[in-house]
Amino acid sequence: MRDSGSFRLMRLAADALAHHAVLMLREYSGKLYGSRVVGLIGPGNNGGDGLYAMASLAKRGVRCTAVLLDERAHPEALKAFGRAGGRSSDAAHLPRLLEDCDLLIDAVYGTGVRPGVVLPKIPQHVPVLACDLPSGVDADTGAVAPTVIAADRTVSFGALKTGLVVGPGHLVSGQINVVDIGLRKTLPVPEAWVVQGDDLEVLLNRPSDWQVSGQHKYQRGVLGLFAGSPRYPGAAVLTARAATSSGLGLLRTMVPEQVAPAMAGAVPEAVPLSPQELTALLTHSRRNDRESAKRIGAWAVGPGLDDTPDNRNTLAQILAADTPCVVDAGALGMLEPGENHQLRILTPHTGELHTLLSKAGVRVSATDIAEDPVRWARWAAVAYDCVILLKGSATICTAPDGYTLIVHAATPDLATAGSGDVLTGLLGTLVAATRFPAKESEANLMHRLTDIAASGALIHAHAGALAALEGTLSAVDLLRALPRAARDLGL
Repeated sequence: MRDSGSFRLMRLAADALAHHAVLMLREYSGKLYGSRVVGLIGPGNNGGDGLYAMASLAKRGVRCTAVLLDERAHPEALKAFGRAGGRSSDAAHLPRLLEDCDLLIDAVYGTGVRPGVVLPKIPQHVPVLACDLPSGVDADTGAVAPTVIAADRTVSFGALKTGLVVGPGHLVSGQINVVDIGLRKTLPVPEAWVVQGDDLEVLLNRPSDWQVSGQHKYQRGVLGLFAGSPRYPGAAVLTARAATSSGLGLLRTMVPEQVAPAMAGAVPEAVPLSPQELTALLTHSRRNDRESAKRIGAWAVGPGLDDTPDNRNTLAQILAADTPCVVDAGALGMLEPGENHQLRILTPHTGELHTLLSKAGVRVSATDIAEDPVRWARWAAVAYDCVILLKGSATICTAPDGYTLIVHAATPDLATAGSGDVLTGLLGTLVAATRFPAKESEANLMHRLTDIAASGALIHAHAGALAALEGTLSAVDLLRALPRAARDLGL
């Protein structure tokens, strides 16, 4: 007999699993009594959780069949399942059992999955409830086995596993429900936090009077934008419009001559900044901190930018300043790894992160990054001494010391041309409106910047969800939704 503590935890987990099975049966089949449930049962505690849960269902009139995928099924749980009227079978009969199945409970491996595991193929019409973790998902990285059993709902016990919210694991976990089974005091410090819309106020931590009527435009934030090229004029315009649509006080723009007419037409409130003005402004700001009206509070650089000697020279001036900076797209390829004194948010997608890591001497493939994105985002944060915002369906924001926040996209439609440019403008606004105390520790400043990065990702995701209500969205649709998204979340 297992010890009483383990038995108690297993029964708590099983009760929670059974509860969610009842909810899914009512949702998908419209009935409980007489419905058919098939459980995929593996060895160890995960299989035990599934067996005890199905024993509870069987007592309520559900026709339960346990398909034993390993002869080492949990003995006490198997006996309890049999006493409740459950039936056992083997993998050979699984295809027939799934023909009229109302719900499949995946209790094969959970956190005990092994590399190279081969799992049964489940027809798409069968709803799947995963016990703790979909079988085939790595609990730490989110990497998945080729035969992973995708779930419509996952009941995770004790705490949210990292693998459920990053990498491919995020895409196969369905609705996630975390159940406290009394392990909280024994759990380690979380390695990452998932943030949601109602976290925005805490993340930004702004004074309550941030938008009081007495503030002038310079106090609301001045953003410098260095972006655009003859090949990509729209990138600069999208970034500028995003900045001015999200509460910015003043926008100063440095764009090529060929882009300037489009910028003036689309964003007439933007004030152009010449190379000569930039040099004078940076020099003056370093000499006299009190000239706040002439200072730029933050920079957004890179969207649509070409890698040319002139652009490299301008970028070097901006990166040599003390002004916080959001670095995206074309500017990412001009960066060099190493320590720096400037606060920076880098916003790569997976391919750009691969390039950044390669330049830093880290041998890693794009596939490796996709399978363990948190790890490689942290490597880049250390290599470039900055905050990394790794874009994707799960956006990862991490500081050099490993402090990590995760934001989920509310719609896959955000994967569209120009969406990243909009995010850069939004981030630039948030950074420009933030004060970074000179006496604050570097770690605290980096954490503050990570919070801001996650805030931008939250607003961006919510804007995408609002725009998607009208159908497939474009970057312009996203722009139009930004003001409402910011207002909804309390900005």
